[in-house]
Amino acid sequence: MNRLMDSINIISFIVLIVSIAANSTATKGGLKKTVTKSERCPITYLQKTPLNISALILILQILGVFQIGTINYNNELQYIRITGLIIFIIFAWLQVYSFKNLKSNYSQDISILKNHQLITTGIHRKIRHPQYISQVLSDLGMGFALLGYLIIPLVIFIELPLFILRAKKEDEMMNEYFGSKFEEYKKKSGFIIPFIG
Repeated sequence: MNRLMDSINIISFIVLIVSIAANSTATKGGLKKTVTKSERCPITYLQKTPLNISALILILQILGVFQIGTINYNNELQYIRITGLIIFIIFAWLQVYSFKNLKSNYSQDISILKNHQLITTGIHRKIRHPQYISQVLSDLGMGFALLGYLIIPLVIFIELPLFILRAKKEDEMMNEYFGSKFEEYKKKSGFIIPFIG
């Protein structure tokens, strides 16, 4: 059997394309807003490095669909692949939802926009940075679905720590900008996991 025709790879690739398409509207709007309406935008490696790592992981995911950078599939690992696919689908959807929930407050950069609002509804009611944990878990899920030996360590050891640092920087800026309103929100919400942090 041609390994390219593996059903998990096909489903993973379709979900990946749909996820990219769904996220592209928020990304385009976020880039335009950052350029035209940013009030505060610190110069830091956390602006671009995490996004570049995510882009590298995306390239590895696409290569993984074609069995490049993956271990050989066998029936004993099928449950890991199916579990990874389910995690990927759930968190890819959750990431799209978290971007949509931010509406006009979404920015690709760590920034405070003019007329920035603190979003405390929807998924942001319980988690301050759902987009980051969703990105990490969807990438990890895809890594397991494809058995990507390059993807999984890159997500765990590089992407996750960078997103945690980026989220901390965002919290710091939100605290400076919103003050006690943010402190109150912080008490009621988790950092990247509900009820924690």
